[in-house]
Amino acid sequence: MFSQMSAMTFYSKFSSHLSARGRFTRTGVVVLLLVSLLTPASAAEDRWPARVQVFVANSASGTVTAYDTRLGEVVATVPVGPGPVGVGAAPGGDRVYVTNEQGASLSVINPRTYAVVATVPVGQHPFGVAATPTRAYVTNFGSDTVTVVDTATNKPLRDIPVGRFPHTPAVSPNGKLVYVTNNGGQSVTVISTRNDEPVATIPVGRFPAGVAFSPDGERAYVANTGSNTVTVIDVDRGKPIDTTEVGRAPMGVSVTPRGRVYVANAAGDTVSVLNRSGEPVGPAVPVGKQPEGSAASPDDSFVYVTNSRAGSMSVIDAPSGSVVATVPVGKEPEGLAVTS
Repeated sequence: MFSQMSAMTFYSKFSSHLSARGRFTRTGVVVLLLVSLLTPASAAEDRWPARVQVFVANSASGTVTAYDTRLGEVVATVPVGPGPVGVGAAPGGDRVYVTNEQGASLSVINPRTYAVVATVPVGQHPFGVAATPTRAYVTNFGSDTVTVVDTATNKPLRDIPVGRFPHTPAVSPNGKLVYVTNNGGQSVTVISTRNDEPVATIPVGRFPAGVAFSPDGERAYVANTGSNTVTVIDVDRGKPIDTTEVGRAPMGVSVTPRGRVYVANAAGDTVSVLNRSGEPVGPAVPVGKQPEGSAASPDDSFVYVTNSRAGSMSVIDAPSGSVVATVPVGKEPEGLAVTS
């Protein structure tokens, strides 16, 4: 809760800002301020969305680093299970999910309190996780399955058979599909969220790893670690339409709100930037040693890349494609996700 001094400072700045823009009356500001001051902390947590944060899985530390994008600093280190690898954020940012590869489990984190609120048993060597408002989808690298978790109860519902060594899942923007890269199968399994059943298999390159959708959901981009390429998929047709050479051993993929594709090249210590069609946009961006994960901010401001061998996260300015900060995190960071 605000102190009296901080409340008055907030009122003064906020009132001046809004009155200058003609959005609220002074009375309206007072009402808003009083509501915020008098609302219990627990009620406020339930009512207001979490701030935009980046959560990084530190596989050799057994922790998750929380980075506040407004403050530009690390705000928490959360102990989770052994070997955390993948991270997924629920739509709206009220929960963060972390796969514990060595623990065959999924940690559920409250991003406001940084507490682990549940630990869910899943398959063997869980690697990636992606979430809808009602389900979390966990790729079990050692079980050739995807575990579906009920996000309301944090209970596993079923295991979906997919291809060999499932690596990373991604949910389409409309929430109707989940794409799963099969690292040992040179393919992507398409799952319908309507009934949680596989509906298609799409051929891609060797050792597919990261996957991400374009903001409009019409394209999907798959990083083929063994081919040094990215496959562009037409989602409506369910077919590859292009293949682009990138750096060595591409792994993580993210797409900005304006459609720029950022690909972390683990063996090249660079990030490739592509346009919507999959064509390179300028030279690759140098980052830290062994970049693996990639995640884009929801406001098109920054792209975040984990550097596994450097124990750091590179912050890339999305419009310019230049590194603007390097943030120390835990040991061997891999997956990461941005809340929205």
